[in-house]
Amino acid sequence: MKLGIVGLPNVGKSTLFNAITKAGAESANYPFCTIEPNVGVVAVPDERLEKLRELHNSEKVIPTTIEFVDIAGLVRGASRGEGLGNKFLSHIREVDAIVHVVRCFQDPNITHVDGKIDPIRDIETINLELIFADLESLDKRMLKTKKMVKTGEKRYQQELTLLERIKSGLEDNIPLRNMDFDKEEKEIVKNLFFLTSKPVIYAANIAEDDIGKEPENIPMVKELMDFAAKENSEVLVLCSKIEEEIAQLDADEKEMFLKELGLKESGMDRLIKCCYRLLGLISFLTAGPNEVRAWTIVEGTKAPQAAGKIHSDFERGFIRAETIAYEDLISAGSYAAAKEKGLVRSEGKDYVVKDGDVILFRFNV
Repeated sequence: MKLGIVGLPNVGKSTLFNAITKAGAESANYPFCTIEPNVGVVAVPDERLEKLRELHNSEKVIPTTIEFVDIAGLVRGASRGEGLGNKFLSHIREVDAIVHVVRCFQDPNITHVDGKIDPIRDIETINLELIFADLESLDKRMLKTKKMVKTGEKRYQQELTLLERIKSGLEDNIPLRNMDFDKEEKEIVKNLFFLTSKPVIYAANIAEDDIGKEPENIPMVKELMDFAAKENSEVLVLCSKIEEEIAQLDADEKEMFLKELGLKESGMDRLIKCCYRLLGLISFLTAGPNEVRAWTIVEGTKAPQAAGKIHSDFERGFIRAETIAYEDLISAGSYAAAKEKGLVRSEGKDYVVKDGDVILFRFNV
């Protein structure tokens, strides 16, 4: 899973990236301090892994991971190559979803590229650039499809009708993610790699003084939440600067610091959970004396395909999945005890894996 962090220059993108990955990406008070996208792989927090390690006395724990890409600041005109536009747009094309950092704080020492803080205008600036880029891609695709329509094949006429509807929506400034498509149309759209079809999380970057306040009581955040609600997007409220500080602490210090701030968990942990929800992802677990490990799959994945995440041979030679819910295993106290109580199930090829399933795959190739 690859998430792209986007936003206008000086909204706190690189600071947030530093907090996520502890990678120390350059952060400076001028546009384009991030020229090439910084990429960082971060572990997905999962408290179940440590409990399973204790239960199995495992040698190591391997969490699943998310890849974050810090994409340099977009500016008005990026779709026409302004700033470093074309490069940025190609980087966005490669990610699964977008974390759009929106500045919701005032600071006279940090300049704004448009001279004034306005979250909705900032969002619309980036949305428009992505829409312009999609329109350009769409026009090229339509030229090809129009030529293919002459072959008389029905599917090309259907595609052209769909593309014309998409063009009308884009010209009305509607991103593809806010358009309605049936199952067949979704498959066509998916294979066209439009930028505005990517799901979005808005990360509201607030001032330190606003930490602990109800989001509705922070005017710029409230405005952002109202905007996001119209397009069914999530808003995550955090302070990039504080998150960067939290990222430097060890586990005990982090817990104390969060307590002092009145927070239950860090913004980073909440961001990762948001990303999972956004992309419809879950984790299943494997456990034994050598290692405990989490594996990411799309919700609705069946057992053989889940086995294939571990190794293609597991899927090819799938026999069955010996499965137990994480909660049942912990309450039983051991795998042997869980088996005695009949809590370990033998599931076949049609079993849909659930979040937190602890699975031992049986296969033969």
